[in-house]
Amino acid sequence: MLPRELTLRGLVLGALITTAFTAANVYLGLKVGLTFASSIPAAVISMAVLSVVRDSSILENNIVQTVASAAGTLSAIIFVLPGLVIVGWWTGFPFWQCFLICVSGGILGVLFTIPLRRALVTHSDLPYPEGVAAAEVLKVGSGARGEGKDDPRAAREGLIAVILGSAASAGLAIVGATQIAAAEVSGFFRLTATAASGYSIAWSLALFGAGHLVGLSVGLAMLAGLLIAWAGAVPILTHLQPAAVGVDFAAHASDIWRHQVRFIGAGTIGVSAIWTLAKLAQPVVGGLVMAVSSSRASASSDDLDRDLAPGWILALTVVCLVVAGGLSYTFANATTLAPHAVMLTAIAVPFVFIVGFLIAGVCGYMAGLIGASNSPISGVGILAIVTCASILAGAVPPAAGSRLVLVAFALFITAIVFACATISNDNLQDLKTGQLVGASPWRQQVALIVGVGAGAAVIPSVLNLLAKAYGFAGAPNLAVVSQHPLPAPQATLISALAQGVIGGSLDWKMIGVGALVGVCLIVLDAGLTLTKRMSIPPLAAGIGIYLPMSATFAVVVGAVVGHWYHKRASKSPAPERVERLGTLVASGLIVGESLFGVLNAGLIVAFANEAPIALVSPTFAPAHALGLLGFVGLVVWLYGWLLRKGLRVDGPSGR
Repeated sequence: MLPRELTLRGLVLGALITTAFTAANVYLGLKVGLTFASSIPAAVISMAVLSVVRDSSILENNIVQTVASAAGTLSAIIFVLPGLVIVGWWTGFPFWQCFLICVSGGILGVLFTIPLRRALVTHSDLPYPEGVAAAEVLKVGSGARGEGKDDPRAAREGLIAVILGSAASAGLAIVGATQIAAAEVSGFFRLTATAASGYSIAWSLALFGAGHLVGLSVGLAMLAGLLIAWAGAVPILTHLQPAAVGVDFAAHASDIWRHQVRFIGAGTIGVSAIWTLAKLAQPVVGGLVMAVSSSRASASSDDLDRDLAPGWILALTVVCLVVAGGLSYTFANATTLAPHAVMLTAIAVPFVFIVGFLIAGVCGYMAGLIGASNSPISGVGILAIVTCASILAGAVPPAAGSRLVLVAFALFITAIVFACATISNDNLQDLKTGQLVGASPWRQQVALIVGVGAGAAVIPSVLNLLAKAYGFAGAPNLAVVSQHPLPAPQATLISALAQGVIGGSLDWKMIGVGALVGVCLIVLDAGLTLTKRMSIPPLAAGIGIYLPMSATFAVVVGAVVGHWYHKRASKSPAPERVERLGTLVASGLIVGESLFGVLNAGLIVAFANEAPIALVSPTFAPAHALGLLGFVGLVVWLYGWLLRKGLRVDGPSGR
């Protein structure tokens, strides 16, 4: 009998898990501008719950994590949607409008990634760090329960590797949350009388594990991006624009990076994304052709390579675009833009369709390159809002009294596109997990749609709760009790961009510089590729420029250490076994810190405290040294254990 896969209990369990994950992600995204991928924590919880059910299987566990990850990743819509409150257009979050924005955009994100699956998953060498990690966790859990054909000793050894990695990363994260050991070290320094730079290093074993999984080329590309930003752009710009009298140089350098250098990164990402899409054109068209041809095959055809039927894809796409059009028309018709409502709807629907599909390809590729958690989804939001606002500003010249409503309409439409981007940023990771565990793509795609609906039902209520309890920095018309409003950094930035484009005050120079940097990186990568020795993926370099150093430095270190480990593993008696153990430890590093991230987010919300388990003050003197020692010590211990295992010839697959 075939194992159970797409079950009602799996869908319900995934929807229940996602309620907590989505709420935690919404809060953290508004508080610190970061969200976490929920697929691996959901896989762990699913295995724990379904292990008591006799007929559960690895495929059903995969469906649970698919639902939860889709809903959890949809929470990144908070990088745009709160902008409507921040600019003063909304005073809260109307449920049905927000729900339909998330559902229409999110389901389009699922549908747009279907023709990309073969190009970016089946026939691609992208590393998919989180997808691979989730698959390894599911396999180990399945093997430990006696499922499958793997050697039980190999399953037990793999389970130990995952547990060790999880315990190490969770332990370091817990100690960091107590503030006894610093979770991050940062600072700024002068290079000349006016030029300055800085550093920000997070002692994150989860990011280190992601680096191990993505490989050396991506790691070096991100290092190149870091050097462009912090060894080049920040010192040059601080020298050319010295801090004003009385302004601290550190604050000035931080401001330069946030408001200028990040736009260089956005420009680089934009050009690199266009180049990436151009290279993907042929395999994507091939994927579309194969999707149509496979739907005509008989029911006995390979279920492991069958997507949703093209008829369903077309019908759901039309429904989502009709919903997007209805939302656009209703929004515009209730404002001073009512005379232009039909024209604006005629602009909005093709924009959602065309830009949504392009962004799906970009986000899917970025997630495959460095993982959904590290993917600079907000950079895509920047490019989307700039494009949308530019089109609207040209179509409807902002007369007195219509500028605010045009800004609000741009944010509204971009929110639909961004919902598409958030889902496509995660879906291909899930499909990669499914490929590795033998899942049926069309069943996963159904689960992804269910996950979108579950997340869309939770997000508006959570946003309303947080808006009433805390409010957003700079937002008018919100009567709140908190003296510390949520900063909502990405939503604030994207709102300012919309206002800058429509108001004609946006400085395009940095985006143009970034585009030029992107072209240079594309040429460099093409030259290196001809040597067949290495490559510097331009998109990864753009990500290194755009993201904070704290989000990328540990990835670079993990990539270098992982490369060294793979070279050592190739000389061991059982290379494949040793490399698999390394993958499992790296996966465990992601699991442990992710699970604690969920728990800590819940504590932050419950106690309304940024550091709910802090035992000492942030100024605790030994914290920085203890953070470094903890990070290095655990890495040395884990890789020492791996290498000792590698020297043994009596292992499960090396005897």
